Amino acid sequence: MAGIYIHIPFCRQACHYCDFHFTTNLGKMNELTEAILIEIEQRKDYLNGAAVETVYFGGGTPSLLPEDQLERILEKIFTFFPGKKTEITLEANPDDLNEKKINHWKSMGIDRLSLGIQSFQQEILKAYNRAHSADEAKKAIELGRKGGFEKFSIDLIYGFPHPDHHLWKKDLEEAMRQDPGHISAYALTVEPKTVLGNWTKKGKFTPAEEDFTAEQFEWLQEQTDKAGYVQYEISNFGKPNQFAVHNTSYWKGIPYLGLGPSAHSFNGVERGFNPSSNPAYVKMLLSGSSPFQVDPMDRTDQFNEEILTGLRTIWGIDLDDLLHRYQVDLRTIKSTTIHKLEAEGWLLAQGNHLSLSRRGKLLADTIALELFI
Repeated sequence: MAGIYIHIPFCRQACHYCDFHFTTNLGKMNELTEAILIEIEQRKDYLNGAAVETVYFGGGTPSLLPEDQLERILEKIFTFFPGKKTEITLEANPDDLNEKKINHWKSMGIDRLSLGIQSFQQEILKAYNRAHSADEAKKAIELGRKGGFEKFSIDLIYGFPHPDHHLWKKDLEEAMRQDPGHISAYALTVEPKTVLGNWTKKGKFTPAEEDFTAEQFEWLQEQTDKAGYVQYEISNFGKPNQFAVHNTSYWKGIPYLGLGPSAHSFNGVERGFNPSSNPAYVKMLLSGSSPFQVDPMDRTDQFNEEILTGLRTIWGIDLDDLLHRYQVDLRTIKSTTIHKLEAEGWLLAQGNHLSLSRRGKLLADTIALELFI
């Protein structure tokens, strides 16, 4: 099994928190599509013959790309990576949805919408500089359902600074009312090269305290659990049979091919990435060269990454499997650390299996670091 990720780096406007690679210059869409079509053929052997079962259009805002260009990309993928696709996902902003677009997306095989809601509260959307309104967020879910989409994911952001948790509780109440089947929720992080980063530096914005954000994460866990969602990964909550198949592959170490500027790839042996520059990406492909750069990983890097990603999931880490593949037994070399983390209630150790406790998910990266070799 393998997946394909396509980065569409166009946005209508810049969100104040976002540090992903994107541009608000929408005049070069056709040129970029042509480059992606070349890259698909150029890198057809990257996955070493693994069957591609999932396709994911991310960004940026893939819903801005004209339907005929999305269709050309999918047709090319099916040409060089044939076979049944378990899931084809499109990230979309609520203000981009209309009945015509939805019908077209469905007709080309897209079967999961990932909606960038972020919040149902107008004051928060304004602070984030989102292009949609709270009403458009709700309408987008309704439009998708009417268009025949049975698989939804909505993105939410918690940790917006406020005197209390009132706004976040209202967001979760609305999310539970909409019942999308899948929710991805991320803590607001202030990155240096964003508007929020600049405001913070100038004293115009004060990020929430860590404890405040942690309390909102715990409320998220509680409310989604009550509503029948499973926290199968730190930031992802799905009802049974609604887990995002493509995203799950990242956490399980399944190979994927990343296409487009800034996209990352992993074929089971090595990682690599494309430049975070639209002009450089396009120029290289149109001139016949490859934009892909290998990011070397030694055995220690690979082992530690499996610890980091595996601990983030409900499936955790199989210690016998790691021993078999890496000849490293964490039960021996990290026995003191494992016992300490277990005693403190952060880690669950059951036979050959390690996973995070519910409260341990608050410190996933820190715990993983303690288990690195």
